[in-house]
Amino acid sequence: MRSLARSLNLALLTPTLITLTIPLWLVAGCSRDVQPAALDTANDQCGTCRMVVSAERTASQVAAPNQEPKFFDDLGCLDQFLAGAPLAKGARVFVADHRTGEWVPAESAVFTKIAGSAGAMGSPFVAHATPASRDADRDAAGVIVPISTAVPSFHPSGGTR
Repeated sequence: MRSLARSLNLALLTPTLITLTIPLWLVAGCSRDVQPAALDTANDQCGTCRMVVSAERTASQVAAPNQEPKFFDDLGCLDQFLAGAPLAKGARVFVADHRTGEWVPAESAVFTKIAGSAGAMGSPFVAHATPASRDADRDAAGVIVPISTAVPSFHPSGGTR
């Protein structure tokens, strides 16, 4: 008799568990952290000026769930794109470390205004993952500036200003 009661309880409980588990699994799958895409410097075009993004050290990108990444050849082009429309839900902005070429979340990067132009379109700003990376970059002498100066249209919450 106990065995039958256990079976009945399990039979009633199983649909409830499935009903509760599937939505949690779907939410977990949809909330994955967006990662930067690899840049193809021979083929990827700037999302603003349409030039080939040939210099990894001054590149940036917008990556969003279920969308192709948008690459930019300098921070000025990224800023123009961000000023034009709000970012897609879950989108993230990444900038290349000027010294290493590694992708860094824009909200945590260190920005420098250098003398002259750094990017293909004449932007005087470069980014680094850390102050130590900036200090080790002989080509990035200049003044540290906030992201609001280097990329005025960027908003850390994912929108635009």
